Order: sequence, then structure tokens, then C-alpha cells
Amino acid sequence: MMAIGGRLLVDAGPELDVMVIDLAVMDVAWQPDVRAEVIERVPAALAAACGTERPSPAWWVNFRVIDEGGWGASGGVLSVLPLLDSGVFTEKRAEAVRAALRA
Repeated sequence: MMAIGGRLLVDAGPELDVMVIDLAVMDVAWQPDVRAEVIERVPAALAAACGTERPSPAWWVNFRVIDEGGWGASGGVLSVLPLLDSGVFTEKRAEAVRAALRA
């Protein structure tokens, strides 16, 4: 249900290069500089994968943080806490997450 210039995208035809990238992340240490880096790098990677020189101006990124306890899978609630010592995070990132959770 998106529109550009008063025209629904579904009616706009294939000439428009529109993409909405919805990033949903667990609530950890997402300082503004880290968010900015993610928001910049994801469309750049997609542009490279699509064989275009740069992201289209009509590619939008939403960066949503899901509160601890608000993420679920397989009928259960997930937490970032068990992931801290699993090797998913670098030690530096795991420490930043721990610090953010203590704050």
C-alpha cells in the first residue's frame, strides 16, 4: 500500500525500482553510529548483488529494535542473553551488549 506521487506502486509498472528493507533486530547495543553503518551497508550490498552501481533513491531502510522478550520463534520467546557466549557475537560486541544490558 505504498504510493509515490499519488500513484500506488502496484499500479506504477516495472519502471520504478522500489524496495523497502525492514531490518528487525534484538534490543542490544545499537548506538547511532552502528545503526548508520548497517543502514548504509545493507543497500550497498544489495546494489552490488543486483549489479547496479549504487542503491536506488527509492530503496528505503527501516531499522526496528525489538525489545528483550518481544522476539519469538518456534512457539517460544527468544532472548539475546544465551547468544552472548555462543560465538555468534565477537567478544568486543558481546561486551558492548552486556554493558548496554547493565545500563
